[in-house]
Amino acid sequence: MPKYQEIADILRNRIKNQTYPPDSLLPNQIDLVAEFGVSRMTIKKAIGILAMEGLVYAQRGAGTKVLNHPFVNKDTTALTIYEGLSTEMAKAGRTLTSTVIDFQVTFPDATIQEKLMLKEEQPVYMIVRLRVLEDEPFILEHTYMPVHLVPNLTRSHLEQSIYAYVKGDLGVQFAGAYRTISADKSSAFDQQYLHCETDDPVLEIQQIVYQKDGQPIEFSRSRNRYDKRAYSFLDVQS
Repeated sequence: MPKYQEIADILRNRIKNQTYPPDSLLPNQIDLVAEFGVSRMTIKKAIGILAMEGLVYAQRGAGTKVLNHPFVNKDTTALTIYEGLSTEMAKAGRTLTSTVIDFQVTFPDATIQEKLMLKEEQPVYMIVRLRVLEDEPFILEHTYMPVHLVPNLTRSHLEQSIYAYVKGDLGVQFAGAYRTISADKSSAFDQQYLHCETDDPVLEIQQIVYQKDGQPIEFSRSRNRYDKRAYSFLDVQS
């Protein structure tokens, strides 16, 4: 694990146990450099991770303030991050595995054609995966990707990281993502794989990821247990 991630983990734990309570300031960067024996750039990267998670706010000349974060004990992802769950959890030093429930090539229905800007004769991968975080069911993902944009995708890729294959091996560059968030009742699938109760709400994130040329490369629906996962957006006016 890179040193800046290790330092981010340490600082995050200090925030959670209120070694650094809400509304306090983190030690200045010079003191953190001395404590951890690293460069100032490494400290900046570590603080940058915490800022993206909405735990702190750094302002030049005013220090780094610990925010009063109501979701500190729940897994929370910033809405502006779409680098992939595998990468996100690897940075946090957490163990994530993927169980492939369904993987097939099919032709897109009208909804998928619209989301991915495809014709009805252009095949797509249909993927259902259960993401398991530290041996606990975490997220149930339903994903569609055009076969011609992601050639030779295998079950082995699904069990590890799709994005590592798409971005690393295929060299695809992402331009951005469009997300919508909605609440839903748990389905039979959610109850089976996420261990939801019949009356539990589920947080669904629909996402379209775009390549640099504007072509959608992924449409997904991520089903999140209401008590396991949260998403945040930090909007601080300068």
